[in-house]
Amino acid sequence: MKKPLLFAASAILVLMLAGCGGSKNNNAEPASAQAGKVTKIVVGTGTQFPQVCFIDENGKLTGFDVELIREIDKRLDDYEFDIQTLEFTNLLLSLETKKIDLVAHEMEKNPEREEKYLFNKEPYAHWRNKIVVAKDNNSVQSLDDLKGKKVLTTATSAQSTILENYNKENDNAIEIVYQNGGANDSVQQVTSGRVDAFLAADFTLSLVDTKKELKLTGPALSEADILFMFRKNDPDQQKLADRVDEAIRELKADGTLASLSSEWLGNDFTSEE
Repeated sequence: MKKPLLFAASAILVLMLAGCGGSKNNNAEPASAQAGKVTKIVVGTGTQFPQVCFIDENGKLTGFDVELIREIDKRLDDYEFDIQTLEFTNLLLSLETKKIDLVAHEMEKNPEREEKYLFNKEPYAHWRNKIVVAKDNNSVQSLDDLKGKKVLTTATSAQSTILENYNKENDNAIEIVYQNGGANDSVQQVTSGRVDAFLAADFTLSLVDTKKELKLTGPALSEADILFMFRKNDPDQQKLADRVDEAIRELKADGTLASLSSEWLGNDFTSEE
């Protein structure tokens, strides 16, 4: 008879403890409700942009945009970021089809993109697009000088938009050569003579042209703020963009953003100055 009595006493004790525990925190939300406050966000980035988003010698995804996203993630308790890698040319389609929720790949804000996508308001970088040619090429100073020449670009990039808009107004005068976003051989394409030029943001040339075989030439073709991209006309996406802006303002104020830029890009490219 002792064992049944012991079991009953144990059961009563458990119920009493459970009751006491409940009485101490009657207003507490269930664990499931608390967990529900953290929203998982799939961040899309690439692997072929040196110092921005790339796989290092240890097989780790890193770079300026990647580490910035990780810093933002630390500061947003209501979100959890899951970074996924894709081909650059698939990023925007993946955003549209809700496979990802945020694009982090040095995305330049331009009118064509702004029509279709939502950008956050607080820039985390600023760049100027210029023409890149071989170091001994002194004949190119503008897009007009590229008429009849081959110019390399990647589809859906800000640079391809510049070239395509020029061709619309100039009877396809430039021979645009499209490459896969992961090709990563722009320098070799120019130095070998397969193409005459490509367009690039000012800060990127030193990252890809380590032997200093190329040069930037002519005035800036465009300059723009760099921001993250989200789906348009989506209240949840707008809320996320606003929270990201809050984090970026903190990162600017405490110097973290400038420090990340200097570490990965070689200088502070986080403002217009």
